[in-house]
Amino acid sequence: MAEFNTQQMFVSDTSAKAQLQPVARKVVPRLSSRDLMQSSRELEIDHEGRIYRLRITQLNKLILTA
Repeated sequence: MAEFNTQQMFVSDTSAKAQLQPVARKVVPRLSSRDLMQSSRELEIDHEGRIYRLRITQLNKLILTA
């Protein structure tokens, strides 16, 4: 399931009237690798006609290759 974060950052104004101003952050969708991979250690991703392979290594790292 995708998880969304709605945090805000604050930027300090260095002028004489220093104030904290909220800055909106872009919300980036997050997927769990378990949800994405399901029960497999490898999957293929079709991106604009090119096939990419995402796999989990023996050291439990993710590798994306074209």
